[in-house]
Amino acid sequence: MAHNLTIAAPARPQVPLQHQRALLARYLKPQRGKVALLGALLFANIGLQLARPLIVRTFIDVALAQGPLDSLFNAGLLFLAVALVNQGVAVAETYVAEDVGWTATNAMRADLVFHCLHLDMGFHNTRTPGELIERIDGDVTALANFFSRFVLLVAGNAVLLAGVLVMLAREDWRVGAVMTVVALGALWVLARSRNIGVAATTEERQASAKLFGFLEERLAGLDDLRANGGGAHTMRRYYEYMRDFFHKWRHAWMLRAIIILIAVVLFVAIFILVLSLGAALYQAGAVSLGTVYLFSAYVGMLQRPLNQITEQMQDLQKASASMLRVEELYHIERQIQDGPGDGLPRGALAVEFADVTFGYGDETPIIDGVSFRLASGEVLGLLGRTGSGKTTLTRLLLRLYDPAAGIVRLGGRDVRDLPVEALRRAIGVVTQDVQLFRATVRDNLTLFDATIPDDRIVAVLRDLGLGGWLDSLPDGLDTELEAGGRSLSAGEAQLLAFTRVFLRDPGLVILDEASSRLDRATEQLIERAVDKLLAGRTGIIIAHRLGTVERADRILILDGGQAAEQGERARLAHDPGSRFHHLLRTGLEEVLA
Repeated sequence: MAHNLTIAAPARPQVPLQHQRALLARYLKPQRGKVALLGALLFANIGLQLARPLIVRTFIDVALAQGPLDSLFNAGLLFLAVALVNQGVAVAETYVAEDVGWTATNAMRADLVFHCLHLDMGFHNTRTPGELIERIDGDVTALANFFSRFVLLVAGNAVLLAGVLVMLAREDWRVGAVMTVVALGALWVLARSRNIGVAATTEERQASAKLFGFLEERLAGLDDLRANGGGAHTMRRYYEYMRDFFHKWRHAWMLRAIIILIAVVLFVAIFILVLSLGAALYQAGAVSLGTVYLFSAYVGMLQRPLNQITEQMQDLQKASASMLRVEELYHIERQIQDGPGDGLPRGALAVEFADVTFGYGDETPIIDGVSFRLASGEVLGLLGRTGSGKTTLTRLLLRLYDPAAGIVRLGGRDVRDLPVEALRRAIGVVTQDVQLFRATVRDNLTLFDATIPDDRIVAVLRDLGLGGWLDSLPDGLDTELEAGGRSLSAGEAQLLAFTRVFLRDPGLVILDEASSRLDRATEQLIERAVDKLLAGRTGIIIAHRLGTVERADRILILDGGQAAEQGERARLAHDPGSRFHHLLRTGLEEVLA
């Protein structure tokens, strides 16, 4: 594949200056004390740098004039002392700057994670976890220098530059005037070049996000890839993503490197100009040799502000690209907003769907005009083939999505009128795939809610038949589980999921094929847990197995997103013309699989 390695800058998206200031203020204001200390260290460092050439100039002039040795000795000691203090200040400055940068970026990462966790499922369905990780960590890392050093370094180097020009003018007004004009011209050129690589760097960050997203997806499906011989295809796609990232990285780097080239050329030109002026003034007897050294030393000091301003311009391009992506993420608003009402009462909650229609995006509706009512304390057996809309129906109850038409009610209230957190707290969900974290048993059961006492957790575990398992743990509730529950059997993981629901005590329980992959003995234990869980609560059971729906009071059969049949379970079971009666005769597993 041929790639045109042009360095022509594409269109330049830019972050408005007020947005940059707002971002700085938001994350640096809580650290105003550290920022003030960093500023003091930075300016102290500049003052010490300006003092060192003056000491050397004195040493040279005294030595050439064959002055007293004591003066030379004192000048040498003073230079060493200033140099040591200068190094100490520089180390302290670096430490404080890193502390400020990491504190600010960690706060931003936390804000972005919180923001993403509260975005709608529609947002997460269109983005891979790898892409979001790169956005939250990679882009924010690129902003670390912007928070810790950018403003202070630019301001500090501006002060250093001004100090150098003042010191040069103090020694000779002609040199000072020429250097002022040249320095201002150099700064103008650098300022004009500052955004040359922003658009290319944005593309580089996007390519990196795509690469991380691809890796995350393939690593998650590694077993299936190996089993089905997908390794070669995966590697080919990996090379394609890597190639795309490499070329975009190289293009962005070359554009950013233009600023380095400009800075080098400017510095060489300035150095030649000042040495020529110094030599001419020395030959004319207007300045001493020590003063000529002073000119060259101060011009040499100009290299640092020019180099650092150049580096900051490069970092600003990276930061601007990352800032664009962070701002874009921040400006994505969730469509599922809290309702104006308060929470739901405790106890069993009635469920009602009134002519509800819903589809994912522009797809054909998954739920099409479904209506049913479930009284508080009743249990609904929800049946249907794969893809008929059973799980989608429960997602609408949880307000992971809002219906395109119709009303979903819980406890007699439109779910859109309820606070989202209160709504989801009133619903407990158990699925066949239990998500467990690398954390203690306690944290996995309470989902990191420290307000739930240990004695309540232990009581629920023993009530569900997990007392022996708890007693076998080396550290009890403090025992750490592996991510994904690899150290647990399927039955144990399922019972832990039931424990979570018991600890929350919701008014509605949704069991989404919660016992479909268990052996018969474990399933009996789960069935007892289900009976206890449904006591005094409203329940919705999604199942493919006959035994699971025997406890249901009502049956709803979905077909193609529509309510094909619904009614009392006992009546439908004895009605030869009903679909449910047919399923009982032919076998639920075979017909609905």
